[in-house]
Amino acid sequence: MNMDILVEDHEFLLPVGFREILCQGCRGEVENVSANQSPGRPYLLTEEHEKHKLVEERENSRISVLAAPKRVPREFLEDRRSVYWVDREPPKAGPNGVTVVVATARVQELARHRPPVTEWKGDRPTPVWPVRKGALKASAAPRLLDLCLHKEPHPRYQFDRTAYMQVAPGATSASASGRLEDLAKPRIREDKITMAYAYWKSGKMNDTAVFDLYFRKNPFRGEFTVFAGLEECIKFLQNFRFTKSDIEYLKRVLPSDIEDEFFIYLGNLNADKVEMIAIDEGTVVFPKVPLLSISGPLPVVQLMETPLLNLVNYASLVATNGMRFRLAAGSEKILLEFGLRRAQGPDGALSASRYCYLGGFDGTSNVLAGKLYNIPVRGTHAHAFVTSFSELSEVKAKKLLNLKTNQMEEFTPTCQKWQQKLAPVLDFLVDQVSQGELAAFISYATAFPEGFLALIDTYDVIRTGLPNFCTVAMALYEFGYQPRGIRLDSGDLSYLSTEVRVTFKKVAESFELPWFAKLTIVASNDINEDTIHSLNQQGHEIDSFGIGTHLVTCQKQPALGGVYKLVEINNHARIKLSEDVEKVTIPGQKLAYRLYGQDGNALVDLMLRPNEPPPNPNKRVLCRHPFMETKRAYVSPAKVVRLHKTYWKDGKLQQDLPTLTELRSKALKSLQSLRNDHKRVLNPTPYKVSVSSALYEFMHELWMENAPIGELS
Repeated sequence: MNMDILVEDHEFLLPVGFREILCQGCRGEVENVSANQSPGRPYLLTEEHEKHKLVEERENSRISVLAAPKRVPREFLEDRRSVYWVDREPPKAGPNGVTVVVATARVQELARHRPPVTEWKGDRPTPVWPVRKGALKASAAPRLLDLCLHKEPHPRYQFDRTAYMQVAPGATSASASGRLEDLAKPRIREDKITMAYAYWKSGKMNDTAVFDLYFRKNPFRGEFTVFAGLEECIKFLQNFRFTKSDIEYLKRVLPSDIEDEFFIYLGNLNADKVEMIAIDEGTVVFPKVPLLSISGPLPVVQLMETPLLNLVNYASLVATNGMRFRLAAGSEKILLEFGLRRAQGPDGALSASRYCYLGGFDGTSNVLAGKLYNIPVRGTHAHAFVTSFSELSEVKAKKLLNLKTNQMEEFTPTCQKWQQKLAPVLDFLVDQVSQGELAAFISYATAFPEGFLALIDTYDVIRTGLPNFCTVAMALYEFGYQPRGIRLDSGDLSYLSTEVRVTFKKVAESFELPWFAKLTIVASNDINEDTIHSLNQQGHEIDSFGIGTHLVTCQKQPALGGVYKLVEINNHARIKLSEDVEKVTIPGQKLAYRLYGQDGNALVDLMLRPNEPPPNPNKRVLCRHPFMETKRAYVSPAKVVRLHKTYWKDGKLQQDLPTLTELRSKALKSLQSLRNDHKRVLNPTPYKVSVSSALYEFMHELWMENAPIGELS
């Protein structure tokens, strides 16, 4: 069969759940296919399939490959039907075999354009699906899924799991539930394209330039920032290129008088001649010190400005915000990111979950983020679950496994028994507590007996929510389980958490159960950094905070303000001047070192020119303020750490990339190296960023050369 057939109507048959669809009508038309074939055997959907009734369904825990007849009918080719290759149980017949797939969830469009192409390696086909710009892969499971702009399936592609696709330049994965999402890769701004054309037109396409990416001011009125986003920058470099569809689009939107040779030039661009030095991701960083330094052909590194800023700015901002929440709450509290519903779109939600965890959070409610980044997933039920019940008769799961007897036993009567026992202890009226809330708690407990954590503020925390929780918690204990605790989502969190802890201690003392006094109290309710500081001043009994809106949207400061500035061209340093001294750039390539004192705390970051000898431990070095002549000091560091490392060179990654968990540990450790006065909320002490004496003199000479001289008359 010719695999270059133009495919017009790709579609999967996707019934709910993981089920095989066995169409008797189609089966009868496929040569040598019996009704008893096992999953993974040949099967073909014919053009008459829609007229056939699906007469047989059977459960299966895996999505099965059901296709590959020995011979493809001529009408199949004429009808231009869908053809798919699957990297599972490949046909032994070689390239002339055909495979179609039955997946799950519902009928979805996969790609309405070009045909699948099969490249053979030995006897195994490697699937390649050329798709139009912006096309997204369809889901293979009825749940939250990866969706990404893709070029071809990842070698790990299988149909019994979500398809992992190689990502187009700068593309970011995102989540969706049973539908396709349109995701944009980090954009190259139109003005960067026009600048590239002007560079090309001027014959500067082979000039070598150096750009620094840094920020001028720490966010949130603080004095530190957590650097994040480096791994995504490296992925961007790995995939940096213009596709044919990109070029065709640019030809339509750019001025018509742009020469065709420029588009040929764009089509041949990649990052092979680009070099990137960077500070390790997860490091605490400060203004003016380059987070990234990019060198390479001028048009190429200029085109990278917007995507790199896009990948670093928000990542570093939200990681820093997460770290500030960690400082406010303390190291012993559990912090959970609950921001999925309030984040700026699906990609914003994923980025927030990822970088909040890097910034010190312990878990997320975002299931897809947990799957993609191996972040612990935590969550409880919502108020809707409680209000969906109105009386005990609605409890459908009547029995629960008693771990002490290893028997299935009635659970609701045990709850009612404990309600009677607890009423005099906790001083509540049995007929006044909400029966619907009790039914909801019983139902949730039977579903999650080993993870029972209830939301108790749907009606009234003290009069009904807390008594109902204690009732179900003690019944679970009688069945051999240990409940987790409660969540408060409204009201006076200081007062309510204290009252809940008092009640827990009362139950613990009354029934001699010390563990009950230590049950977890989780608080949510639009919490921000100031809320936590206020709770600390008032006193509270909260063990864990669920934080959403103020965390992921960074309401105190919506952007980091990172910049990307040219500092060198063809080995000649460049400086940008401004009446605002803060905006004056530090020219030329630089390497940064962190100097530590005898107590292990960081003292100062020192930038040097590449040809200068690095500072040495226990040897005095002069550190100067970049702009203020009188601010200078000698430092004798106990330890010196070079901050910049080469991460990308000759088209290859030069450093091993740590896992997200390792980055989280690094960020927490890096923060510990700062003095407390740098980390305090009110009036923190600015951390010192300095330049060497040689760099200071070079910078100010260049400043004088480029500053115009006025004339008075």
